[in-house]
Amino acid sequence: MDNARPVPFLKGHGTENDFVIIPDPEGRFELSKDAVARLCDRRAGVGGDGLLRVVRSARHPEARAMAGDAEWFMDYRNSDGSIAEMCGNGVRVFARHLVRAGLAPAGELAVATRAGLRRVRLDADGGGVTVGMGRAELPEGEVTVTVGGRSWAARHVNVGNPHAVAFVDDLAEAGPLRKTPLVAPGSAYPRGVNVEFVVDRGPRHVALRVYERGSGETRSCGTGACAVMVAAARRDGADPTADGTPVTYTVDVPGGRLVISEGVDGGIEMTGPAVIVAEGTLDGTLLAG
Repeated sequence: MDNARPVPFLKGHGTENDFVIIPDPEGRFELSKDAVARLCDRRAGVGGDGLLRVVRSARHPEARAMAGDAEWFMDYRNSDGSIAEMCGNGVRVFARHLVRAGLAPAGELAVATRAGLRRVRLDADGGGVTVGMGRAELPEGEVTVTVGGRSWAARHVNVGNPHAVAFVDDLAEAGPLRKTPLVAPGSAYPRGVNVEFVVDRGPRHVALRVYERGSGETRSCGTGACAVMVAAARRDGADPTADGTPVTYTVDVPGGRLVISEGVDGGIEMTGPAVIVAEGTLDGTLLAG
């Protein structure tokens, strides 16, 4: 890559979970951890909770096996440059970009991710985007979350990436969330974990705050909202695969609202907004090193 050449980029968000988008169809860029962190820096870079690299599946070694089912691979990085398996808000924004750029038709499309294929449904009119998020896994074992000397029991839920979901009386109990919450036992999450603090707002209606591994507290987390919905449903006695009744929850995040449903086959669907807010060019030296 010519480090002096300008690099196209876009900026987008889903319920204010925001991302730098780097179109790289042929997989020519090698994004280092430091380069991603520079781009996501809110003062010295573009700024974002993470970065979405748009690569043809056939051109990426982690996605070639999925190329027959999905033309495009979402290479997602956290704002500190670390690699993550999935991002629920990110995949909606990723799909919005594909349709907006004419790289995929409106309607239904598949996106390859490190957590597997994700099927997305969106209209050309810019309305909400629905993503099939797969099934949740609920590993056995007790988990505890601690912040500022206060501890809560948490539910371990994996929705492509790991989450610890703690129900609290007030979202303010989690404090400023400037540091990573302590989660025990550490062996439950060998690659780190996203932590959600959850309160009830009404019947099948909850609100959350989230601390994302590699990014800190964010305005929204799509996989986190799905994990919270599953944890809340089980707490409330709902299990569609067991009782044969689909269930839907409204999940409020600081940046907006998501609607999460779980079907009788265990499949989870998430619906929410996805917005492209800007596009331009980067100084190529930002990607160097």
